[in-house]
Amino acid sequence: MNSVSVRALLVRGMLAGLAAGVLSWLVSYFLGESKVDAAIAFEEAHEAAAAGGAHEHAEELVSRTMQATAGLGTAVGLFSIALGGIAALVFCFVLGRIGRFGVRATAALTAGGAFVAVSLVPFLKYPANPPAVGDPDTVGKRTTLYVLMIVLSLLLSAGAVILGRRLAPRLGNWNASVVAGAVFVVAIGLAFAFLPAVNEVPADFPATLIWQFRMVSLAIQATMWTAFGLVFGVLAERVLTPAPAGTPAARSAAVPS
Repeated sequence: MNSVSVRALLVRGMLAGLAAGVLSWLVSYFLGESKVDAAIAFEEAHEAAAAGGAHEHAEELVSRTMQATAGLGTAVGLFSIALGGIAALVFCFVLGRIGRFGVRATAALTAGGAFVAVSLVPFLKYPANPPAVGDPDTVGKRTTLYVLMIVLSLLLSAGAVILGRRLAPRLGNWNASVVAGAVFVVAIGLAFAFLPAVNEVPADFPATLIWQFRMVSLAIQATMWTAFGLVFGVLAERVLTPAPAGTPAARSAAVPS
């Protein structure tokens, strides 16, 4: 694949990431913000009870409305654009190396693998928590553990792909994929066992609320990667698949500039 194609796919990956970010923001706004507000209300009620009912609201530098709309949208958008660009580069590397899949199928597999490695596996070990959950003094430790889990998941995913490719000539594609997947699951299980657990949920925090918040967090990630895989597959196919002769696109490409 030449540098022009890689550059074109990178741009389209970022555009697909932007589209995925918009959909993720909609899911976050309509499904997640009510859970955040409920968690904040729980935290404020506890602070008021601890202060004997005389809790004073600190002046907000940024209002909740701004946080939930422009602030959240900007953060999700930038995050999705960055991930879209990285995923596009991964797509360029794996295209044709993981089997005889078409462009759209490879894009879908790339997005699915990214969801598992970057979102699902770290979530299973260190799930997202709403406000009022977690000790502020341990935020650095919790962030480090979460990033470490992402790195381990990515490395083990890459190792599983390499193992599957090396076993394929002897076992066949299906059996090699099953063996590589089983090795990946075992390795992730060992990582889960040896990495320290984090459980800082207050005893009286509503279990339903934290469950709903975590499910929405996972739904946001699933929406982002699903949308990216679908949109990027279409955009990448237009770059890599020549238009049939006689079509308007082919005729315009044939006209010298």
